[in-house]
Amino acid sequence: MAQKLALCLTTIITLIFATASIAAPDSIAQTSVAQSGATLSSNPEPALVAAPPTVSARAYVLMDANSGKILTQKNMDQKQPPASLTKMMTLYVVSRALQNGTIKLDDQVPVSEKAWKMSGSKMFIKVGTTVSVQDLIQGIIVDSGNDACVALAEYIGGSEQGFADMMNAETKALGMQNTHFLNSTGLPEGENFQTNHYSTAHDLAILGYAIIRDFPEYYPWYKQKWFTYNKIKQPNRNRLLWRYANADGLKTGHTDEAGFCLVSSAQNDNMRLVAVVLGAPTDESRATDSIHLLDYGFRFFTTHIIYKANTPIANVRVWKGQDKTTPVGVSHDFDITIPRGQSLKTQATLSLPNHLKAPVKQGQKIGTIAVTHTDPFIESSDLVALADNPTGNLWRRTTDKISHLPFFLFHPTKTGTVTITPKQDTEATPSTTSPQPGSQTNS
Repeated sequence: MAQKLALCLTTIITLIFATASIAAPDSIAQTSVAQSGATLSSNPEPALVAAPPTVSARAYVLMDANSGKILTQKNMDQKQPPASLTKMMTLYVVSRALQNGTIKLDDQVPVSEKAWKMSGSKMFIKVGTTVSVQDLIQGIIVDSGNDACVALAEYIGGSEQGFADMMNAETKALGMQNTHFLNSTGLPEGENFQTNHYSTAHDLAILGYAIIRDFPEYYPWYKQKWFTYNKIKQPNRNRLLWRYANADGLKTGHTDEAGFCLVSSAQNDNMRLVAVVLGAPTDESRATDSIHLLDYGFRFFTTHIIYKANTPIANVRVWKGQDKTTPVGVSHDFDITIPRGQSLKTQATLSLPNHLKAPVKQGQKIGTIAVTHTDPFIESSDLVALADNPTGNLWRRTTDKISHLPFFLFHPTKTGTVTITPKQDTEATPSTTSPQPGSQTNS
């Protein structure tokens, strides 16, 4: 009897360890790495980068839009009056309403007396008439129309205050930590306006790229040079649209307190830059400041795509799911910006759950990826599920319940990590050509 009992115990222990070995392969959390990422893979070497250009603005920033890397800046987190750059958030909220189906481009918007009476730059809409949403959008982008802003704010938000609340909600969602809006125009109103209506160069760079990324179908309007409404033809005040070859947006601003401001963007091959200048002394200086910043970025830096959006990076184990694993990746291209001429070696660390249970929804955040390059710089991003994985059938749930217990004994922590070296891919190699000096075109 004792021999039979010992034999049974031995068999059970053997089965447990065998099951554990099946449930726990070499990589943590039963993760298999797809190695679909891309980068250059040689040893990092120092690269020479010229000193940043001299800029006259009170505050400025040059940011690679895709990687978010700051290439040069001055006072980028210092609160400043944004003037008509406020209208970028107005346009962002309007675009969101279009995306959600709350409004349509051909909706006819009534013009109130308040909208008609707005001072400053105007589209020249008339009280008691209606104007299409599309015309009002172009009137804001090209004409910087305060009247158009108020008309849309009242139409979407019920009142300008209600619309300002929507603006501030989007501000928080985008991570603009040092920004607050009181109205849709940026036109000063009341004694405490300057204290409570503010933004920063950094936040406005984030907003500029969000407009490009989130609403690409409307972005072509930002490079529109002229707009005619009611037989009145007005030019876009963004001089870079005439003077910088690859410039395609975004917005100018000016008040006595704010000085001359500009958020501009340009693209060369796979590299997109956003430049923000706040508080420049003249209209001309905000343009030349922006040109110098963009030239600096394109000449001395380059951007590599390390992981492409919606491409599997790893397959993570899903317990009790219809499928045993679910592919995970990044929702946006994972980019890294480095000085031109500097080689790049990367190492990625994936943090993934050990005990992920079905159901899993596509787009659900599963873990994180941190990429180390040119020590000590670290870039990180969320890893999301690239496919649905619903709850499995009774057999799958039962077998996973049995195998999960011994796996849990060996991996009691909630998360595990695995380190990989992204696979080289020629598509990650940036353009070997850089813009030549004098990328300005004659105006």
